[in-house]
Amino acid sequence: MHASSTLWAMELRDLPAVDQLARQASEQTSLPEALVLGIARRCIDDARASIENGIEPADPADTLARAIADIEASRPRIVINATGVLLHTNLGRAPLLDETAREASSIAASASNVEIDVRTGRRSKRHDYLRSILPVVTGAEAGFAVNNNAGALLLALASVAGGGGKVAVSRGELIEIGGSFRLPSLMEASGAALVEVGTTNRTRLADYEAVAGDVDAILKVHPSNYRIDGFAEEATYGELATLASSIGIPFIADVGSGLLDVSAPWLGDADRRWLASEPGVRQTVEQGASMVLFSGDKLLGGPQAGVMVGTADAIGRAMDHPVARAVRLDGSSIAALAATFDLYAESRVLEIPFWRMASASITEIRDRATAVIAVVSKGTRDQVSVIDGESLPGAGSVPGESIPTAVIRLEGPTDDIWASLARSELPVIASRRDGAVFIDLRSVDPRDDKVVAAAIAAAVS
Repeated sequence: MHASSTLWAMELRDLPAVDQLARQASEQTSLPEALVLGIARRCIDDARASIENGIEPADPADTLARAIADIEASRPRIVINATGVLLHTNLGRAPLLDETAREASSIAASASNVEIDVRTGRRSKRHDYLRSILPVVTGAEAGFAVNNNAGALLLALASVAGGGGKVAVSRGELIEIGGSFRLPSLMEASGAALVEVGTTNRTRLADYEAVAGDVDAILKVHPSNYRIDGFAEEATYGELATLASSIGIPFIADVGSGLLDVSAPWLGDADRRWLASEPGVRQTVEQGASMVLFSGDKLLGGPQAGVMVGTADAIGRAMDHPVARAVRLDGSSIAALAATFDLYAESRVLEIPFWRMASASITEIRDRATAVIAVVSKGTRDQVSVIDGESLPGAGSVPGESIPTAVIRLEGPTDDIWASLARSELPVIASRRDGAVFIDLRSVDPRDDKVVAAAIAAAVS
């Protein structure tokens, strides 16, 4: 668009005042007025720049409305995870038990004994309780926790091989996971030097033995979000622990997802075949690893954290390393993690939401699904059905495995139905595939079934 300078001057004069535009928009949103004011200013600046460059400007009011909608969508809020991915990374991974969440919330909302001995008033360590409970639930000599498992691995490497020390790792374990996190990059950041051994699909004990005299530590990493099938071979945690011990170097075992015991005794008669290939923390400790690292917010079922357990010497060196402060946990996260480990120590594991979801029978899920769709009107009932499906553990845990379930299938315009569910007062996040929308109640708290039912009724009406 081209115009005379006079016309452009009139268009510039027609732009609304920042305060006026922001005031009108603030009446339609709960965002802070200062935030709306800043966005309004940018929208008018963009319109002014377009006019001055001979380009027809977008209406600042429309631009501001879209920007506010984008920001409102990103504002933290509760949603219902109906995807059937029990540990959905995009939806916050493991939900906490109400009791655990209240414990963390009360600590966050008040002063606490995070680093004080209430008997003497003297300074204490923020991990003192974790150092007491972790040996009980893992069998290790010592343990503590940091902000996430990547932080735990960074600290472990820095404490045993920082400053150029060499660490042997299988080529098949040089992983990249979500967010472009790459193990070689983290090793470089820790100051450790990577020594690759074996091949992508086959790394034998002999491959580690060939470099054992020239490295300062051995690291084995659980692949987390992929699995190599077929012509594959790997050294076991026990074999590597024995090798490292025989030459006097640390063995770091990153078991990833936080399954405390491979037998999962808390599951009772429930199907546990989906856990068959997952390493257990207790078993890896028993096999002699110097340090065992795992996530707090995956199969453990707690808050985001990276847990480190192992020998007293190895854990002590990690705790004293400068990196430990950079990756430390805050008081409320420590409280949530401690409460989660308490549930294991008290044999209350099935109260943890993840394990409650994973252990629910397919009959229970199907009965809930049938009850949910009963609210759909007769005129639209042919759009809704309950069929067999598969739930996924999620968050890179137990790659390639699934849990049998029953899902609600919604027929119709897929994107419209999905969007309608997500626009519910409490957004219901479903999955889309094969030309339909699917809702898996295994990942939904039973207390939210009525909300899901109402959202389905509205979506297919």
